[in-house]
Amino acid sequence: MMMLVTLPAQPKRFRRLIPRLAAAVILCATAARAAEPATITFTLDFPASDPERYSISVSADGHSKYDCSAKISQDSDERETYQAEFELSPGGRKHVFDLAAQAHFFSGKVDSGNSKLAFTGSKTLTYKDGEHNGSAKYNYSSLPAVQQLTNFFQNLSATLEYGRHLAYFHRYQKLALDEELKRMEEQARNNELSELQAVQPVLQQILDDASVINIVRARAERLLEMGKAAASH
Repeated sequence: MMMLVTLPAQPKRFRRLIPRLAAAVILCATAARAAEPATITFTLDFPASDPERYSISVSADGHSKYDCSAKISQDSDERETYQAEFELSPGGRKHVFDLAAQAHFFSGKVDSGNSKLAFTGSKTLTYKDGEHNGSAKYNYSSLPAVQQLTNFFQNLSATLEYGRHLAYFHRYQKLALDEELKRMEEQARNNELSELQAVQPVLQQILDDASVINIVRARAERLLEMGKAAASH
């Protein structure tokens, strides 16, 4: 025979506390989301290029991450997954977050829709904070804010790629450092690179290495000074 067990009724005071506890849990969860720093992520997928894929994430507190899939070196077909963390300059942070706001946090239409344009890679911009969660894919955008963001992040990727190559050459092929730094210096002077301070550690290692020829160390030192000057603005 099945027995029915009747649980004692909960006190009225306890029943009144349940809605309050639920509200407190919701409030804590909302506060936790609001406390998380806003983040902008730019991703490029372009199989015909090197790197063939990369993403850059920038937090409102400046902490940033770079992930890419690329050739180990220009002379090799072997690929690697490369990751780096760095701090974006205050000016760089303000620039990208102001542009994200102008682009309505990527919640509307971003791609131009012009199918006649050459394919330059599948790009994605994502914005997340406690109130917004927007993401948009595009090949080309006619929105000025998105164009500026794309240019900034592509130039930043170029800077970080120089850092990746320089670290490899410094370890395995020091004779290649001079040509690589020469190209980097030319691009930096032509405003084709962003946030030079992001690769400060490898430039400093080259400068401090007495086994590296003086002309190479001098190029590294000039780039370090350019990075410091840009980051202070």
